[in-house]
Amino acid sequence: MREKQSDKKRAAAKWTVRKFFECMMYLVIVIALTYVVIRFVGQRTGVSGSSMEPALSDGDHLLIDKLSYRFHEPERFDVVVFPDENTNSKYYIKRVIGLPGERVQIDEKGYIYVNGEELCESYGLEVIKEAEEIIDLGEDEYYVLGDNRNNSEDSRGDVVGRVHRYEIVGKAWFRIYPINRIGFVKHG
Repeated sequence: MREKQSDKKRAAAKWTVRKFFECMMYLVIVIALTYVVIRFVGQRTGVSGSSMEPALSDGDHLLIDKLSYRFHEPERFDVVVFPDENTNSKYYIKRVIGLPGERVQIDEKGYIYVNGEELCESYGLEVIKEAEEIIDLGEDEYYVLGDNRNNSEDSRGDVVGRVHRYEIVGKAWFRIYPINRIGFVKHG
């Protein structure tokens, strides 16, 4: 009788140890998959400030698509995310206006020209107040603007300037908060 009880205890102990290792293996797999998703596929970020109004607002929470730019280059009007080169802990969210190799100018009336042709777009919240001299973009440089054009640190200033391709982390993809504004971020 004692042998049966002892066998049952040993079997229960083996089962407990086996279940423990199964749970640990499951946890390691979940952590590894989470790392891969955050590193290579997407991540969550928040919007701070009003530079992208009305498309994105202060306090919005977004999912960033980090995968698509591994297969194609950013396109005009994409809303891209890139780090502040001075801190690397702060990220900017801006709209691509000028592509590599293009010439961008903002005239005294606030109109944007790309390669000498007026840019037809409806994202800017208001007419740009200050003119910008002609900017010739390099082969890996992008010209970005906030949608709230007169309240945005963007390619017009030295703080952001031209954005290099390798700096672009990904594309703003989906707003997850606030709940009443859940949905895909509008691009070109």
